[in-house]
Amino acid sequence: MDVRQRLAVNMKRLRKERGWSQEALADEAQLDRTYVSGIERVVKNPTVTVVERVACALGCRLGDLLD
Repeated sequence: MDVRQRLAVNMKRLRKERGWSQEALADEAQLDRTYVSGIERVVKNPTVTVVERVACALGCRLGDLLD
C-alpha cells in the first residue's frame, strides 16, 4: 500500500471513530468537503501542510495518518 492509500484508510478510520462526516472533518480542517473526499478516494495528492491540518483537526499525530 502506498502512502496515499495509507493516508486515505487512516483518515477515514479516524474520522469514523469520531462519528464525523466528511463535511465535519472538512470544517474542522478548514478544507472543502470535496477535497476531503478526494483524499479518501486517493484521487487527490495533499501537501504535507494539508495532512498536518487534517491531523490537527482529528487530534492525532501526523504519523498516525501515514503509518
